[in-house]
Amino acid sequence: MMNKIIFFRLSLPLLIISGCQHYQAQDEGSETTKNEGAENIEIYHSKNNSKEKSIILISGDEEYRSEEALPQLAKILATHHGFGCKVLFAQDPEKPGIINPNYSSNITGMEEIAEADLMILFTRFRALPNDQMQYLDNFLLEGKPLVGLRTATHAFNFKDTTNNYSHYSYNYKGKKSEWNKGFGKLILGETWYTHHGHHKHQSTRGIIAPGAENHPLLNGIKDGSIWGPSDVYGIRVPLPGDAQHILLGQSIDRAVEFDEKDPFFGMRESDETVSTITKQGNSPAYNPNENPPPIVWTKSYQIPNGKKGNSITSTIGSSTDIMNEEVRRLIVNACYHLLEIEVPKHANVELVGKYEPSAYQFHDNDYWINKALKIDQ
Repeated sequence: MMNKIIFFRLSLPLLIISGCQHYQAQDEGSETTKNEGAENIEIYHSKNNSKEKSIILISGDEEYRSEEALPQLAKILATHHGFGCKVLFAQDPEKPGIINPNYSSNITGMEEIAEADLMILFTRFRALPNDQMQYLDNFLLEGKPLVGLRTATHAFNFKDTTNNYSHYSYNYKGKKSEWNKGFGKLILGETWYTHHGHHKHQSTRGIIAPGAENHPLLNGIKDGSIWGPSDVYGIRVPLPGDAQHILLGQSIDRAVEFDEKDPFFGMRESDETVSTITKQGNSPAYNPNENPPPIVWTKSYQIPNGKKGNSITSTIGSSTDIMNEEVRRLIVNACYHLLEIEVPKHANVELVGKYEPSAYQFHDNDYWINKALKIDQ
């Protein structure tokens, strides 16, 4: 008999159970619960934790709705694959339990990193307190594996150059030469450089990179089947070290009129016209498909005095990109691969519960204050 996943919603800060939602689970005996005392994070447990591995998913970006994408990915990983998952969010310490992506100097629950076997990082230009950064630094010193999504290439930005962790900044060029260009460059292989494709007007299709045809990351994924309405990032190649390209990003023109109210801005997976020109603002026009950048790659990393670890980066992965089944499968495959568990031939990535992602865009502070988006809402 198929069990149900039960989400207990806690009223903050009194920790009173106020309601629940039910979703169908695919693994027998699977359920997820919110643990008492962890009211400011989301916890998804497979009842039997069949994989006996824990994944920490860290959100905190102002634009690409990581606060929507990561909970859905956590539900998929726990429900269909038996991983234990915890999702962390940017929050104003004065308003615990309320998600505020614009608050860049706090992500509640960073101490949970210490117990994680794998990290999925989706942050943008964060400047976290020293005690929170220490947990991340310890994770990297141990050489534990991580998946960097979208803005993770420019995950941190410490404007105070005297900060203990200023070398994590996306544009670092200080005395710690190994950290030139910061966390993104050293750990993932690239930092913020530029957009590739016309923002909100050209979508991205994933084309299998030469030599990657049989890589386990692509199990169950056909050439060209990965698609997202977000443009991606320019990547300077060759990437450093032993980085291997897995997917290249093919820019696709929108077939219908631009629609600001549409989460996909009028772009659709059925769009077929391969872009021949990108012109945005005052930047020079170029052919985005003449030298398409990698949008997914693998790489090993090693920070000074640390053990060697492995990372996988995907510059596709906004909350609307996650609507694509193959994008979800790619991220699930990445988790298996990094945890050195055999990657499924065709991983179950069915959406769990209701998922209606928002369009990628910035919002002012009043928007988030008025929205008052609660944890596990």
